[in-house]
Amino acid sequence: RLEKARDSEIPDLILLDVMLPQTDGLTVLKKLRASARYGGVPVIMLTAKGGEFDKVKGLDAGADDYVVKPFGVTELISRINAVLRRGHAPPPAGAGEKSVHKGLTLDDSRHEVLFFGSAFEAGSAGGERVELTFKEYELLRYFMRNAGLALSRDRIMQAVWGYDFEGETRTVDAHVKSLRRKLGGAGEYIKTVRGVGYKLD
Repeated sequence: RLEKARDSEIPDLILLDVMLPQTDGLTVLKKLRASARYGGVPVIMLTAKGGEFDKVKGLDAGADDYVVKPFGVTELISRINAVLRRGHAPPPAGAGEKSVHKGLTLDDSRHEVLFFGSAFEAGSAGGERVELTFKEYELLRYFMRNAGLALSRDRIMQAVWGYDFEGETRTVDAHVKSLRRKLGGAGEYIKTVRGVGYKLD
């Protein structure tokens, strides 16, 4: 199907079902993200699999959002609009600057995250590059810009995803779990605040 799509116009957004005949949506998503033509097109995954592990797999593969069936048309349209708004939004305040927290350095100009363990100092050569999805990067940046503050899941959802749906704060939990794992030793900087949400310690 991707071969046929090469002759068509590049879409503004792709709705991709996980369960497809002959292949699966995650495989297609990985091909899209590796494609020079479609790599930058936002993708919303549609699936009947609502488990946390399934969500994390989809988000790690590069999905911009993950909608579980059954869903309402109004919700889907809102999510589509939110993703499209993010694509046309002006750079956030402080874009292009570096944010440093303990051994973590987030460089907006290069859109990369470096972790400097005990053997390195932040800002020196030798840091380990941390590979993050777009949304994980945005989440870490939000934490670093609000270091020390207890952030509710609803507040994180609104700031990073641009919308707030009741019950969808599980998306925040799935991203935090994935982010902690990818940050390795630095993942312990992200603390759970019981009854509230999270904070970067």
